[in-house]
This record gives sequence, C-alpha cells and structure tokens, in this order.
Amino acid sequence: MRKMSDKEFEDAVEEALERIPARFLEALENVAVVVEDEPNDYHWDALEAPDSLGAATCGDELLGLYDGVNLLDRADGYDGDLPDVITVFKGPHERCFGSREEIVEEIGKTVVHEIGHYFGLDDDRLYELGY
Repeated sequence: MRKMSDKEFEDAVEEALERIPARFLEALENVAVVVEDEPNDYHWDALEAPDSLGAATCGDELLGLYDGVNLLDRADGYDGDLPDVITVFKGPHERCFGSREEIVEEIGKTVVHEIGHYFGLDDDRLYELGY
C-alpha cells in the first residue's frame, strides 16, 4: 500500500479540480470539496439515503461522496443555506491503488464522479462514461 502525505493527497485533489473544464467549475454553486482520512457512519448513512445517486467506490471502499442537492433537484427550489460537500477519502485510495500514479489518476476520477452527481448523473451513467 502506497502512503501519501496529507499535503501530497490534497495537492492531487487540487490538481484534479484544475483539470475540470472551467464551464463545469463555474456551474458549481455552493459546493465545498474536502478531504477526509476515512469515511465515518455519517458518510455511509448519506450513501444509503433514498435520494443518493451513489458514490465512487472500489470494492467495499468508499473513495468519494457527494452529499447535497443535485442540480436537477435544485430546479424545484433551493435555499442554498449549507454548502453541498464533495468528500474525497485518502485511506481508501491508498488501500485500493498501488502506486502514486494510480492514486493520483483515481483521485481525478473520483472528483469527476462526484461532480457528476452534482449535475444529477447516477452511478450507472458515470460508470458508462468511465468514472
């Protein structure tokens, strides 16, 4: 298992965000992207919520999670009080992928996957697109 420093992992998440086309980043409204070491009960419960579109996974590991109101559902009215959160989990990435290059590549896929959930895409569609 390849370990990355917290800074190295956070930098890889930032780099993944920088590779997202500007038109998509500009469309993100009231969304925070955070890094956590491991998912906790809250994250697993959010994944099981009836309105969950899914999450980036590797086997039984949770790589990332979008927790919020997707863009399609915001059309019905959205106050925007609390930011939606995209969480990228460090430990699962390190356990699932063997090299730094693989981890960085998968961080990029996880970020795109979770942003896809913001736009209302479910797991099936994201996997069809390669994310």
